Amino acid sequence: MPASSTPPASGDNQPPEATDSLAWRRHLPALASAAAGINEASDAWDAVSDSLCDADGWPLDDEVYADGKVKRDAEAWKHAEVFLDHGPEVLAGVRAAADGPDYVEGPISDDLRRLRGIDTTLLRAEELRHEWDQIMALMDGSQPGSLQLYQERAEEHRNSEGWHYAHELSYQGPALVRVGEYLADRADVERPALAEQVRVALTRSTPSTRGVPPASPPVPPASHPPPPGRSR
Repeated sequence: MPASSTPPASGDNQPPEATDSLAWRRHLPALASAAAGINEASDAWDAVSDSLCDADGWPLDDEVYADGKVKRDAEAWKHAEVFLDHGPEVLAGVRAAADGPDYVEGPISDDLRRLRGIDTTLLRAEELRHEWDQIMALMDGSQPGSLQLYQERAEEHRNSEGWHYAHELSYQGPALVRVGEYLADRADVERPALAEQVRVALTRSTPSTRGVPPASPPVPPASHPPPPGRSR
């Protein structure tokens, strides 16, 4: 049987991301959960940190105090990595969907301003993760006992350095989620309205006349000049 010469419909055999301009919205739940996780780690530490210090703010027990910060940093970094995995695609989608007036006024203008520094936050945090990967690669051939010791120390250092970026994401991250949810909801409202406009426009032209150029107007008959009169 000869192969069909009909070309495949647009979007056939393509991943959803290739045809869905809002594919980035699927990352929003993960980012919302990660932002909440960073804030929970921070709040949990704030709730006990004062009780671990004297009236002048010095730790009563350096080891206990340090262990508390290590726990906070590790928990926060775990959620910061979620932003490294999902944040750039959402950020690109948000900036493509936002209009100029959105940055000036309206319900997301303040959150859009909060996002001005998120590129640097994500870039620096990604560099820190890359450094960690390089360290782990260098220690790959170490003895199991020493590998675990070095890994724990390197991990603690990474988490401590990463706390700054996690802290930045604790308020930049929720802003990104709010903006993304607003723009996605707005697109859901506008898309049916646009489809209706297209449907109405199509129904105004009938199939018999669609694509057929209008007929030329009839050519009027040539006028004949009256016969010349006789000269007197």
